[in-house]
Amino acid sequence: MRTRNLRGLLAFALLPVVAGAATAGDAGRGKDVFQACVACHGDRGGDLGPSLAGVVGRKAGSREDFRYSGPMSRAGFVWDEARLKAFIHEPQEVVRGTRMPFGGMDDARDIDDLVSYLATLK
Repeated sequence: MRTRNLRGLLAFALLPVVAGAATAGDAGRGKDVFQACVACHGDRGGDLGPSLAGVVGRKAGSREDFRYSGPMSRAGFVWDEARLKAFIHEPQEVVRGTRMPFGGMDDARDIDDLVSYLATLK
């Protein structure tokens, strides 16, 4: 197995340790955490990032109103809460080569709360 694939798999496998055992976050608090994301991922998305409305359950790189990087377009997975948590923690480990200029988030509570909020966006 190639090293980068192994690291991505390891990051995904370690997600429960990184993101905390609790899967339910506080969506209200997550809305506040999301404010750090709105410059690129506003209600309707924009030139810098796609809208995150409906992201939970959507195939990665599939919004037709946004031009994704090649790696994101070819990711081939569906965003579930676990994958979103892993991506928010270390984007480059989940989708190597994504052009999203975000280094990741370390706070497990913030990640849980943010993903809970994202799940409310339709």
